[in-house]
Amino acid sequence: MADFGTYGDLHVTIADDRVATAEIRRPPNNYFDIALIDSLAEAFAALDDEPACRAIVLCSDGRHFCAGANFASRDEGPARTNPDGSPRHLYDAAVALFSTSTPVVAAVQGAAIGGGLGLACMPDFRVTAAEARFAANFARLGFHHGFGLTATLPDLVGQQRCLELLYTGRRISGAEAVDIGLADKLVPLSDVRSAANTLAAEIAGSAPLAVTSIRETMRGDLAARIRIATDREKAEQDRLRQTNDWSEGVAAMAERRTPDFTAS
Repeated sequence: MADFGTYGDLHVTIADDRVATAEIRRPPNNYFDIALIDSLAEAFAALDDEPACRAIVLCSDGRHFCAGANFASRDEGPARTNPDGSPRHLYDAAVALFSTSTPVVAAVQGAAIGGGLGLACMPDFRVTAAEARFAANFARLGFHHGFGLTATLPDLVGQQRCLELLYTGRRISGAEAVDIGLADKLVPLSDVRSAANTLAAEIAGSAPLAVTSIRETMRGDLAARIRIATDREKAEQDRLRQTNDWSEGVAAMAERRTPDFTAS
């Protein structure tokens, strides 16, 4: 296994089976921010141009895959700009990530919560364990969902199940995630990463031009749909962030109590 590079808190290696491992190193919760998603987009774009890589395993060091955004700390570092000079938003980085072309298998241990669920829905496949937890908990925070879940979640679980998960914000186990199509393979917790690598190696063993072509056909206009979805998601998040319900939802989460929403 050879080092490919370090992109902020993301470490990337490539093995002889032409599978790259992209490991997020923000343990134990692996909270995300624009810096991390930009790092993922940059690394995946570089892997698209690397002949030695034909598939990627996205994984995390620590207890959880990604527990979402850290609402206790909103410091995302220096302001970033897009190539045209406009302010760069987290969802600009997400669209760039969805625009990359190498197949990705996520190894989901622990929690994939909120925006972390959105990140887990970016790869082509998800390998998980019964102990994992998945939740689109935005409404329980008085918030609108994001990270393109408008486009990705119904594609995976169907519109009605998607609505149930978004409206209730309930957590489901890795086993239920596989049952409803949110995840693809259920293995013992200790085997999550190795099983993800096995699937990625199978993909890497197929003709790369054919796999890329098939992926482009099957994903279609996904990146464009993510742009449209995140434009709407961002606008609603900005609006709802000004409400009392948002403040109450965040406070209730921090205090580990049931929120008392007032529709204000």
